[in-house]
Amino acid sequence: MKILMYCLNYAPELTGIGKYTCEQAEWLAARGHEVRVVTAPPYYPAWRVAEGYRAWRYRRERRRWVEVFRAPLWVPARPTGLARLLHLASFAVSSLPSLMLQLRWRPDVLFVVEPPLMCAPAALLFARWSGCKTWLHVQDYEVDAAFALGLLRRPWLQRLARRVEQRLMARFDRVSSISQAMVALARGKGAAAQRAALLPNWVNLREIGAAGGADATLARRMLELPPGAVLALYAGNMGAKQGLDVMAAAARLLKDHDTLHFVFCGDGAGRAALEADCAGLPRVRFLPLQPAAMFAALLCAADIHLLPQRAGAADLVMPSKLTGMLASARPVVATAQPATELGRALAQCGVLVPPGDAPALAGAIGTLAAQPALRAHLGAAGRRWAEQHLDRDMVLGELEKALFALARPQPAQTSAAARVSQE
Repeated sequence: MKILMYCLNYAPELTGIGKYTCEQAEWLAARGHEVRVVTAPPYYPAWRVAEGYRAWRYRRERRRWVEVFRAPLWVPARPTGLARLLHLASFAVSSLPSLMLQLRWRPDVLFVVEPPLMCAPAALLFARWSGCKTWLHVQDYEVDAAFALGLLRRPWLQRLARRVEQRLMARFDRVSSISQAMVALARGKGAAAQRAALLPNWVNLREIGAAGGADATLARRMLELPPGAVLALYAGNMGAKQGLDVMAAAARLLKDHDTLHFVFCGDGAGRAALEADCAGLPRVRFLPLQPAAMFAALLCAADIHLLPQRAGAADLVMPSKLTGMLASARPVVATAQPATELGRALAQCGVLVPPGDAPALAGAIGTLAAQPALRAHLGAAGRRWAEQHLDRDMVLGELEKALFALARPQPAQTSAAARVSQE
């Protein structure tokens, strides 16, 4: 097939949506498909354009087997609510020439990643002119998240945004998202039930499993952890949806715990505030984002993973960092309610505490730190869950079947896309 991916985030971004869009594109290309990507220069999660790229320049490059077309992007220094909207709008406008350049190529499928939903009108127009099928994949409901987190507060704007969102979703041939709750939300927003599908984020189980031995030991030595230390790790984006302040409060409550060490690894708009909240704590360290090989070792070097999440975002996003945490065979402490999808996923392999409750988070971390057998039990359960549901080749293999069924429908056979939606 010819597959055109239209997405804001792409490699060399190391975390979040860019990581998954790149892995998907390269996996499909390695299978023999022609894959092109229209995207922006890398900027996430630091909110600054990466070295070697320019914000206001069009660029064409080839990364492994994938041809990449980069369009200009405005990146705000302070990503507030209005600034985020303008940021997304800048890509929706600037990417139009790069997108329309692909009309002569005539792809079979246009695969659009949300956010930004602002790209959907151009994508649907492109599909009408080129005759290709359209697939909208929702990694993050940015409209709902913006209102739930208080980034945007005007009711009239909320009504308008949801009305437009509903009309757009109804026009895509396929709409998918990364959790069952988010798929159900897509149906409520206008996606027909027979067109809605589950496409979870995945993990390279072999890569993380291989990092669990000598590499993890080396990572602990590089962190200069003393023998018997228990490492509580947060690794990923440091932004508004995470509710990072609760980790700092928990670390402060546990400051007299002699064996417990905290490492916060990542970047984003909330890092400076988190560092300020942790000032003076002797066993708290901050690390920048790590390259893929080192990141796998760091995940396996941890004894406990921390997954804070603000209550308002509980079922609007499914944290992409969860896949690596589970694959590392280490327990996860998450701030989530049991009835949320994150809560249900961690029911058998993690510990849940109420969002924003620092004493409860500190208590859960302290309990796990004192019980290595419980940590091993929960970690093994998480690894089994990842093996059953999140294996990269399994997830992307089902996606490939669904793309074939969408691009080349055969009335006599059952659509593989339907099987994806039933998982």
